[in-house]
Amino acid sequence: MRITRRMQVVVSLAAVLAAATATLPSSATETDPAAVAAQPVAGSSNVKIEGNRIILGDAPAAVGSTEIKQRSGLAELTPVRFAAATSAVVVGYTASTPDRSSAEVAVRAWVKDRWTEWTPAQAGTPTALPGASDQVQLRIIVTAPPTGANPWVSDVTVQPTDKVSPSQMTIQAAPLKSRVFATREGLVGGTTANGHVIVNRDHFVALPSRRGLSGNGSGTYSVKVCTASRCAFEPVWDVGPWNTKDDYWNPSATREMWKDLPQGKPEAQAAYQDGYNGGKDQFGRTVANPAGIDLADGTFWDALALSDNSWVDVTYLWTGDGGRGTVSITSGYLNVRNTPNSSGAVVGMAGKSAQVTVECQTNGQSVTGSQGTSSVWLRVHPGMYVAKAWVSAGSFAAC
Repeated sequence: MRITRRMQVVVSLAAVLAAATATLPSSATETDPAAVAAQPVAGSSNVKIEGNRIILGDAPAAVGSTEIKQRSGLAELTPVRFAAATSAVVVGYTASTPDRSSAEVAVRAWVKDRWTEWTPAQAGTPTALPGASDQVQLRIIVTAPPTGANPWVSDVTVQPTDKVSPSQMTIQAAPLKSRVFATREGLVGGTTANGHVIVNRDHFVALPSRRGLSGNGSGTYSVKVCTASRCAFEPVWDVGPWNTKDDYWNPSATREMWKDLPQGKPEAQAAYQDGYNGGKDQFGRTVANPAGIDLADGTFWDALALSDNSWVDVTYLWTGDGGRGTVSITSGYLNVRNTPNSSGAVVGMAGKSAQVTVECQTNGQSVTGSQGTSSVWLRVHPGMYVAKAWVSAGSFAAC
């Protein structure tokens, strides 16, 4: 059993869970240096509260895209607001990780009107933020083998500090785009890394690092995946394929593992094509394909019309600036059409809660949706449009 040190200013765990959203969290309470959590809402999964501890829940081992069976739980704490912006924080917690279990605490910040990527935080060690912010949020992930151990985290604290070098992780002018090999995840009925139960013709993707993992039902971290003629906009709801600590979309200096690989190149691709790491993934398995992204069935078959694993162009939307909107539907997907009209040909799809890029807006057919009735359509890619009536977004320049 490993016990890490405690820090001061405890965030209450009596009601610790809160959903991560793509808008400024109004529940964040201004205190210095920490805030008490609000009542729990949807977004976290398979954790339970016992006194001052967040403990892995009782759900069975999930079958996700890594094909490594683990019991896992995810808890997102209510965002904390400081009295002034800070460029770094000190996160403290006590953790128990018996019998090959693990507990990870990560932090993210509200920068440029959106959440940054999750950054792992070691207890008592200053963690640099990608930008100065007075809003931070903590996340706890606990994992264990299929039977046995129940890891826990308690006495979670966060406070600002100036005793750290500036972060090398920044939000770029344009989000990273790379060409990677895509495989179909399938696994209908299985549970993803964020607690989502996979349904038939589902819409989401898996990336091989939790740094870009959205909470259950959230699209804070979304990707645009394109073939030569179609595009899909999907939330990141699972971890894989192959690795779980390969945030290959980040610069080498801030990459969790495999820092000698170029930005945008998955470790699995390097292992498969170049014999990197002896042709193995981080778990010692022989890499059988160069996959850097897994696609749920609806994304694979319906949105992109793929019939086999394929190379695709992926844009990691949270890594850069640009116009954004959020797909506001209760289930399923939103059609992407080649004209601003519901009779236009379907050239892609956008999943529930996914972020979509917005290049400009134009007038088209009037549509009634979750955002009311509107004749405005958003161009999300050259020659591709979605009805704004189904997208939560501001106003954009005319096309």
